[in-house]
Amino acid sequence: MPELENVKSVPDSFKQEFVKTIPIEDIGVLVIDNQQVTFTQGIMEALLENNSAVITCDSRHLPTGLLLPLSGNTTQTERFRYQIDASQPLKKQLWQQTVQCKIRNQAAVLHQSTGAVVKNMLVWANDVKSGDSDNLEGRAAAYYWRNLFPQLPDFTRSADGISPNNMLNYGYAILRAVIARSLVASGMLPTLGIHHHNRYNAYCLADDIMEPYRPYVDKLVIDLVGEIGFAEEIDTSIKMKLLQIPVTEVFIGGQRSPLMVAAQQTTASLFKCFSGELRKIAYPEIKMQ
Repeated sequence: MPELENVKSVPDSFKQEFVKTIPIEDIGVLVIDNQQVTFTQGIMEALLENNSAVITCDSRHLPTGLLLPLSGNTTQTERFRYQIDASQPLKKQLWQQTVQCKIRNQAAVLHQSTGAVVKNMLVWANDVKSGDSDNLEGRAAAYYWRNLFPQLPDFTRSADGISPNNMLNYGYAILRAVIARSLVASGMLPTLGIHHHNRYNAYCLADDIMEPYRPYVDKLVIDLVGEIGFAEEIDTSIKMKLLQIPVTEVFIGGQRSPLMVAAQQTTASLFKCFSGELRKIAYPEIKMQ
């Protein structure tokens, strides 16, 4: 707290109450949400050496930047090569698996939250072809968002849309950082996607792999809406709830796990698919209730 230390009239005992410490090894994602926060080069170096994802926010307190280490794995060059050399048929198969899991997780969240009929979504998930050539992801998304917030019958998912789009945007930014961090730790380039390929997007692969995880953010936002309604501004209390995303409990590989740990399992399995050791990505599943 530099401001407190520069005020000589503040008692030391009072300043100590505001000094909080945490082992840097426990920091997976750090969100910087104040224009007056400063960091030393030593702190930034330590965060990157620990493979922490550092998110910066703009003047509107919305995530706007993501800092990741350049080297996250001891065999990085070899792993890059596997990723770069991945065949198009393999990438299409991996995208098929990704879309199938995303639609199933969306169906589970929609049914749990609203009781809406989701048999059609489960059929679409089963019908997804290699590369999702029929764009069943888009069809499922249209049905999902149209029914997810019954209070808003005309709701449209948009980065610039009405609330709760703002809460979804914030949550997805946190999720994206978690996935990007895990990809780097697994020795892969977050830039080279299996489906997304926007030339201006530095995190195409992160955007691919986070798709089945998005419904966990959606469920958290649904719960928030139930508590406080459709907030136009994201205040500190909302941010604190959304910052629980990395430790949200998920079910993966037959076991319960924090989302951040599950993300590491997902990206590790993705590399094994690139290297030929596996044929399927490990994704978390939301159970239909």
